[in-house]
Amino acid sequence: MNTIQIPSTEPAGRIICPRCGNAKNFIEVVGNTLLTTHYVQNRDGSFTPMETETEVLGEVKLYCGQCSADISEFNNHLHEMMF
Repeated sequence: MNTIQIPSTEPAGRIICPRCGNAKNFIEVVGNTLLTTHYVQNRDGSFTPMETETEVLGEVKLYCGQCSADISEFNNHLHEMMF
């Protein structure tokens, strides 16, 4: 079971960079990822993606989008709060 570290900010759970105070822009970097996309070729020769599969083989890191601080301890919380 993954432990989720919830930031103690207002409103509750809002991620704020402890280094620079950024609360808006974040970057997630996924290492060693296998991305497989299935395409269908259209009559005009163009392609349409039909399905994409992603397999994460490496480490997932979260960084502040302003100062690049490593805030990976909040990465699980980021995914919990995506709607």
